[in-house]
Amino acid sequence: MDEKDFAEIVKSSKGVVLSAIEKNLAERFSHAIDDVAQETYLRAYKGLMKNQFRGDSSMSTWIYTIARNESLRMNKKLEREEEKARKSMEIHEEMAAADKEDNSIALLKDYLSRLPDKYRSVLTLVSAGHSTGDIAEKLNIRQGTVKSRTSRGKKLMHQMMTEGEDERKNYDEK
Repeated sequence: MDEKDFAEIVKSSKGVVLSAIEKNLAERFSHAIDDVAQETYLRAYKGLMKNQFRGDSSMSTWIYTIARNESLRMNKKLEREEEKARKSMEIHEEMAAADKEDNSIALLKDYLSRLPDKYRSVLTLVSAGHSTGDIAEKLNIRQGTVKSRTSRGKKLMHQMMTEGEDERKNYDEK
C-alpha cells in the first residue's frame, strides 16, 4: 500500500470516523476530536501495514471500530486527567485554607498580645476552655471581674481588628 492508496481510504472513511467519534467521545472532550481521528488513522495505517485487516468486514466497518475504540480510550484518558486536576485543586484549596487559618490564628495571637495584661490573662484562660470560676480562682479575682474583663478584652480586640482592617483598606487604596 502506498500513500495514494491510504489517502483514498482516509477520504472515503472520513464520515464514518467522525460518526464513530461523535457517538463515542464524551461531549465535554470535543476538543480532542482531531487527536482521536489522527490516532484512528495512525492505527489503521499500522494495521494495514501489518496485514491485520482480514477482510471479515468492510474497510469502513473496521475503521469505524478503530475510531470507536480510540474514542473510548480518549474518554478514559481525559477522565483520569480530570480526576488528577480535581485532586490537585482540592489539595491546593486545603493548603490555602490551612494557610488562611494559620494566618488568622497568628493575627489573633498578635491582637491578644497587644492587650493589657489584665485582659490578656483572662482571655487566654477563656480561650483555653476554663470556666469563669476556675479563672477567678487562678487569678485571685471575683467571677464578676472575670466576666467584665472578658467582655472588655473582646471589645478591645474587636476595635483593634476593625482598625487594622481600615488601615489595610486605606493602604490598598493608595
